Amino acid sequence: MKKFTYFMIAFCIGITVLLTGCSCSSKKNVIRVNEVTHSIFYAPMYVAMNEGYFEEENIKIELTNGGGSNVSMTALLSGSADIGLMGPETAVYVAAQGKKDLPKVFGQLTKRDGSFLIGRTPNENFKWSDLEGTEIIAGRRGGMPAMALEYALKKNGLVDGENVTLRYDIEFNNTTTAFQGGTGDYVTAFEPAASQLVAAGNAYVVASVGEESGEVPFTCFMANESYINKNKDRVKAFLRAVMKGYNFIMTADVEDVIDALVPSFDTSSRQELKNCIESYKGIDAWVSSPAMTEDAYNRLITIMTDAGELEQNVPFSTIVDNTIANEVMAELNK
Repeated sequence: MKKFTYFMIAFCIGITVLLTGCSCSSKKNVIRVNEVTHSIFYAPMYVAMNEGYFEEENIKIELTNGGGSNVSMTALLSGSADIGLMGPETAVYVAAQGKKDLPKVFGQLTKRDGSFLIGRTPNENFKWSDLEGTEIIAGRRGGMPAMALEYALKKNGLVDGENVTLRYDIEFNNTTTAFQGGTGDYVTAFEPAASQLVAAGNAYVVASVGEESGEVPFTCFMANESYINKNKDRVKAFLRAVMKGYNFIMTADVEDVIDALVPSFDTSSRQELKNCIESYKGIDAWVSSPAMTEDAYNRLITIMTDAGELEQNVPFSTIVDNTIANEVMAELNK
């Protein structure tokens, strides 16, 4: 029986830290956020930080980078982060293992895979069937980037070990470095890493994984149920600020959006940032409402089950609490 091996390591580490002491923040109005990776895919949050929307809500953000959903979930379970920004599959894995004080998704941010498929040669007429017989650096087994890629490949008759080879043995933060070093024929990467890889030479974006795999809850904000219960107003203010960031991106001039992102991506050129923003707008990456739908959740469960990573049903209500998201949207739509 599948045992969610990639995640169980992080789960055990998290429980160990919990048993040895909680590192919960005592700083007033500080929210410690652990993001799964640093990507323009999460632009609404960075805009909220840099445009002062969190300050308007009397919140200070302390941001750390997990470099993978397993690490971000460990931070949440151990109490070293208050809010995690990661794939909702991590919460499903925890629930399937019977964890008490479950992490709850209180807000969705993205609605499809934000990674782009990158090859070594240009292919303006790319077809997914072109991947037959190739090797692709896929990310961590059981993580949403890998599972979304698997789902897109299966739609096109491509199955790992049969007519395509997927590499799961390279850490998430090292995938593009490995590709640059000669590993694999293709790699998936989020922005701005994708644009930076292309700019370095001999790499070309050929497709959007998210466009091919379709809509699915991909990245969400979650917190332990106990934290949400004790800090409902603070969590609500946090989500309200993020949605203000989203509205800014969707309504402001692109140059103003770039200005709002530069402090978070100071190693990217303005042209790279513009390309990234336009790419994510082009694939309709962000949700207009942070309330996850049950239909969307069921698609997530289908992808996880098809990937062989889930053998038991985890109900929507176990993972998702839309109470705060619905309240935020009602306020913003007045």
